[in-house]
Amino acid sequence: MNIAVVGTGYVGLVTGTCLAETGNNVICVDINEEKVQKMKDGVVPIYEPHLDVLFHRNIKAGRLSFTTNLAQAIEKVSIIFLALPTPPGEDGSADLSYILGVANDLGKIIKDYKVIVDKSTVPVGTADKVRVAVAKNAKVEFDVVSNPEFLREGFAVDDFLKPDRVVIGASSEKARKTMEELYKPYVRQGNPIIFMNEKSAELTKYAANAFLATKITFMNEIANLCEKLGADVDMVRMGIGSDDRIGKRFLFPGIGYGGSCFPKDVQALAKSAAEVSYDFSMLTSVMKVNEKQKTIIIPKIKSYFKDNLKGKHFAIWGLAFKPDTDDIREAPALYVIDELLKAGATVTAYDPEAMENVKKLLGTKINFAADQYEALQNADALIIATEWSLFRTPDFDKVSGLLKNKVIFDGRNLYSLEQMKGLRYYYCSIGREIIK
Repeated sequence: MNIAVVGTGYVGLVTGTCLAETGNNVICVDINEEKVQKMKDGVVPIYEPHLDVLFHRNIKAGRLSFTTNLAQAIEKVSIIFLALPTPPGEDGSADLSYILGVANDLGKIIKDYKVIVDKSTVPVGTADKVRVAVAKNAKVEFDVVSNPEFLREGFAVDDFLKPDRVVIGASSEKARKTMEELYKPYVRQGNPIIFMNEKSAELTKYAANAFLATKITFMNEIANLCEKLGADVDMVRMGIGSDDRIGKRFLFPGIGYGGSCFPKDVQALAKSAAEVSYDFSMLTSVMKVNEKQKTIIIPKIKSYFKDNLKGKHFAIWGLAFKPDTDDIREAPALYVIDELLKAGATVTAYDPEAMENVKKLLGTKINFAADQYEALQNADALIIATEWSLFRTPDFDKVSGLLKNKVIFDGRNLYSLEQMKGLRYYYCSIGREIIK
């Protein structure tokens, strides 16, 4: 098939590249001329494991190309994916201006039947709005489909190529058949393509992310309670995770969730509920708890240093909101850094992929290290904010020799309590006893 993907952000670029990988001809559209030129030159603008291999392979094969010209891009395609930003407004609602702007342009330039696919995460009713925007100027038949993405950063390529399920909201049989044909190569092992109406598809994405955010938040609340009661959250996690009604995933406590999806989607779902006068009180609690959880480690640090962080120097391992990505949107590490700086402390940080993004945001407010060990030099304590694999088994002899004090505040529970006892560290984690 011939396909256009409008928007080359995280979702758009992964979608376009993976669609090209199964033999489709894909042209990606973006208004950023510099970015488009870099992609034409073979530069992958985001970090995502395995994406670079597919990106270069499909450019070389001629199946993946890039342009800033929307009219030229859609001329010969049958499917147009809209993978555009939907940033939250001040009231929490999703900003649809990018999507509706392109929809308005499409109405003016489509000359034959197209399936227009909402790939962005959008509020319920967006497909109807896109349909109206296109129809204002369109003189040919078209269909609008909702096809939400379920891509996990760090695993996005596998998630697209081998999806657990594909959700398609379509009211037209013609569009449904087109989308089914497109996705058949990705579900050969029997995972379902689930068809539904557009509004149900739109809500499915929000409901999935809100449920996972709630599960994480519940476990963080249990961890905080464990500290008060003298229980161990790791034991509780294993105890409840073995129940297949609950499952083992998303039960690891920490310093809150971040990223481009969970915070924005929970907020947008709560806003959508409020717009129809439904008090979704659980989501209000999830947002409130997660906001507090991002800095839950700060009182622990202040307690150890007797409420005086002025002049103290901290090493931070991890800046991305999760491992295997360079995404720092709503990253807990940024909230921790902000609190440390407010208290008069200084920071040296290391992250395998996210440092350039943080440099653009914070500039010279903090220092950046060339590797994880350089970050430790002359630090009063180490703070772990992201659970990158290379942090799991460090050389503790080296760590001890570089830190001023053998003190670790672990926001991701990377190390066992027995190990820290044996190494004679002061070790403070989430939902477990403090090793002194």
